[in-house]
Amino acid sequence: MTAPTDLIEQARAWAAEDPDEQTRAELEAVLAAAERGEETDLADRFAGTLEFGTAGLRGALGAGPNRMNRVVVTRAAAGLAAYLRDTGHSGGSVVIGFDARHNSDVFARDTAEIMTGAGFKALVMPRTLPTPLLAFAIRELGCAAGVMVTASHNPPQDNGYKVYLGDGSQIVPPADSEIADRIAAVGPLADLPRGDSGTVVGEEIVDRYLDTVAELAEDGPRDLTLVYTPLHGVGGTTVAQVLETAGFDAPYVVEQQEHPDPDFPTVSFPNPEEPGAMDLAMALAAEKRADLVVANDPDADRCAVAVPDAHGWRMLRGDEVGALLAHHLLARGRTGTYANSIVSSSLLGKMAAAAGQPHEETLTGFKWIGRVEGLAFGYEEALGYCCDPEHVKDKDGVSALLLVCELAAQAKAAGRTLTDILDDIAREHGLHATDQLSVRFEDLSDIPATMDRLRSAPPTTLGGLAVERVEDLSEGTATLPPTDGLRYSLAEGARVIVRPSGTEPKVKCYLEVVIPVEADSDGGGVDAARISAAGRLDAITADLRGTAFGG
Repeated sequence: MTAPTDLIEQARAWAAEDPDEQTRAELEAVLAAAERGEETDLADRFAGTLEFGTAGLRGALGAGPNRMNRVVVTRAAAGLAAYLRDTGHSGGSVVIGFDARHNSDVFARDTAEIMTGAGFKALVMPRTLPTPLLAFAIRELGCAAGVMVTASHNPPQDNGYKVYLGDGSQIVPPADSEIADRIAAVGPLADLPRGDSGTVVGEEIVDRYLDTVAELAEDGPRDLTLVYTPLHGVGGTTVAQVLETAGFDAPYVVEQQEHPDPDFPTVSFPNPEEPGAMDLAMALAAEKRADLVVANDPDADRCAVAVPDAHGWRMLRGDEVGALLAHHLLARGRTGTYANSIVSSSLLGKMAAAAGQPHEETLTGFKWIGRVEGLAFGYEEALGYCCDPEHVKDKDGVSALLLVCELAAQAKAAGRTLTDILDDIAREHGLHATDQLSVRFEDLSDIPATMDRLRSAPPTTLGGLAVERVEDLSEGTATLPPTDGLRYSLAEGARVIVRPSGTEPKVKCYLEVVIPVEADSDGGGVDAARISAAGRLDAITADLRGTAFGG
């Protein structure tokens, strides 16, 4: 069946405007196939425009408005320039960073040329570098905004475009919609003035970041055998230099994943949370009898940790690493507000209260955590940690990694481990165990229908625990703006939050149970609590699958 005439004409007009030979040829080949009546993805490529939101842009590379390409990026840059001009920042500086994904450097150059053409000073980072270094540079260089070209831990076929304003935080409403409106108003690309490719920032900005992070580690033990992997991303050199400056021996690095590679050949999904992603690192750790495994995602804004246990190596959950970092900073006397997202564990609030420090819950995402007034430390369960908000108001996998290593070295010097510290925390505050259930939908219209059903007919019990309270987060709370989600408070301190994914056709459920730890002489109380918690989480998951999602 031949594609509709208006779709063919729209695609031809796009191809004529596309400055990139590769995507133009790609689209012309799809067009030719569509005109021959062959089945193509032409309709999907032109099914609307890649949506600009609080995460900026993110999507698959390719030709057409529903893909990441030079046309879409150029329009985004022009829309951002218009927004900055209209909000009183004409002539200011915009710093632009990029990772090692396909076309990241090209998109960075296009952004710089549009910014200089619009009268701004474009400052381009000197090479592929971590996202938190870009966030650091915005405030360090006194910029009006920053752009990071990255898709973080998305699959290799994706790229993205993350926007920060001058305070060093990611954009939040209404800035996102105001920028989107200006992107939509951009006229023909040929009419956009283009300037030069900007000024390359000197390596001294990298050195200032490295020194700032390294200074987070105080004097103390440094005996630690480490295994590290950057997962084919851009964190490797940065992490190595920070660890060296802080006095740690060089880690063993997973050779197959050591250098940036946009195809991520050793992992099916370049996210350290995904099954199998850390297998090479844990195998190397077993071989080297390491004390600890640490990892970054490809743009190094997240940090993953694995520890040895009786059965080999175990990945710590993001909530466990968050508790360890909070414990470390509280023990140092770090004052201020300790914050986490609503889908993260409730444990941080109890730890902060016990130390006499304020605590705040935010909506999901560091765009909210980074804006907490007087922030001392913030984290979210998806391996994101803000350990130095004075300098980086975003998640930073490099500083988090360093502080985890410092804590592990202190524990080792005392004949203990990170697991021992987690046990101490459980004894004091109860064992807080978390898990996640993701339910994928083939038909996107089923997601709002499912949320509506869960609002109108919520479960009365989950995992044998009574549902004591139901909060519709779309109505907002005294402390949170509205968001599409439901929070079920269960008996005995358990909790379930249900929300649609912002990036995938899924509904995600975040589970937490709290089990008191019985005092005993042989230390088996924590182990017993873990077994009890695992059973309770399994029961809640089974009920969610069966009752809430119909199996």
